[in-house]
Amino acid sequence: MPKNKGKGGKNRKRGKNEAEDEKRELVFKEDGQEYAQVLRMLGNGRCEALCIDGTKRLCHIRGKMHKKVWIASGDIILVGLRDYQDDKADVILKYQPDEARLLKAYSELPENVRLNEGIAGGMDDEEDGGGDDYVEFEDEDIDKI
Repeated sequence: MPKNKGKGGKNRKRGKNEAEDEKRELVFKEDGQEYAQVLRMLGNGRCEALCIDGTKRLCHIRGKMHKKVWIASGDIILVGLRDYQDDKADVILKYQPDEARLLKAYSELPENVRLNEGIAGGMDDEEDGGGDDYVEFEDEDIDKI
């Protein structure tokens, strides 16, 4: 039988998630950075995000965040824009839900961005005329059934 010469298995690679409880300082965007909302995950460390400036970009999750910070659709992220490719960006930071609410309160994010939902923002058309979920019957209609 071969001897185990490694330093541990799968659980060691996961590590301890100590940074979950502590509060971190809110990071604002700088030159060459933009806020974005994830539209969908593409796999292979990439996602499609709608930036606040209205551009849809293909974003690459940096190696420091890969398999450590889980990003889902609808999350607010900070992306670094590329000088040579306008349709691609790099994910720098994922904002927690309370941090995203603070950004919206500081008016860093526009009002039409919807937070904490499984779908990305910009789909407000459903609220205006799509009220087909609730059907109201009168007593006469119920008696006929």
